Amino acid sequence: MASIWKGSLTFGLVHVPVELKTAVRSDHISFRMLHAEDLSPIKYERVCQAHGEPVPWNEIVKGYEYEKGKFVVITDEDFKQAALDESRAIDIIDFVREDEIDPRFFETPYYLLPTKGGDKPYALLREAMRQSGVVGIGKLIIRKKQHLAGVRVVGDALVLELMRFPNELVDVSEFSFPASTAVREQELAMATQLVNNLAEPFDPARYTDDYRSNLMKLIRAKMKGKKVTAVEELPEDEDATVLDLMARLQASLEEAAKGGGKKRVAKTSRGGRGRQKKSA
Repeated sequence: MASIWKGSLTFGLVHVPVELKTAVRSDHISFRMLHAEDLSPIKYERVCQAHGEPVPWNEIVKGYEYEKGKFVVITDEDFKQAALDESRAIDIIDFVREDEIDPRFFETPYYLLPTKGGDKPYALLREAMRQSGVVGIGKLIIRKKQHLAGVRVVGDALVLELMRFPNELVDVSEFSFPASTAVREQELAMATQLVNNLAEPFDPARYTDDYRSNLMKLIRAKMKGKKVTAVEELPEDEDATVLDLMARLQASLEEAAKGGGKKRVAKTSRGGRGRQKKSA
């Protein structure tokens, strides 16, 4: 797997030569838009809204819309003036406790691998961070764009996660949420008991993309010329109407006690909500 960035990870006066490699891979199913008559791929053109005619690349400029329908043109020279120096370093600015970082800041993970001469300082930084229980926060430039980044320890690896800057987060005050005073003590005690009964160690293998699996089955069947049978519709919830919350909690606790609660809660409909059996 090719590196997407090479440089050094720096903290204090210590430099660790590293390279960046992706830690995740896209697993989505891609489709092309086709002409139904002959299954030829559809070509998209850049069409001017004012004239309705295709526009060649050499007549296209970039514009920032500062008001509805009003633009200021930004040229290649403008972009050069705004660009930062091409630093080849990830400068750790601070080390912070992991539980102090809002998870909304984290975006895309990458593996940091040591390059020639970097094994010892890499291991030194990793173990120091492991013992301290901290995440390194710094900045780096990838493809002329500056990113905020967090460096954390995952096993024997240092994992860099691209982060969002504060202005990219939607302020929680823009929304309203129910107050804790709406919860009765007895309901909270039962809900807490149910959560504890269903608690298990995290096992990522338990969670699969059911929609993707169904879609691939249909695709493989069509490739073989087989008749595609529609996926059986799930029955409507018998308890779709709003029932007493305490009754729901009690029924859930009884099912969990019988050993079937975890499977039933984990199973989801295509709408994404767990289905629960109506209590007798």
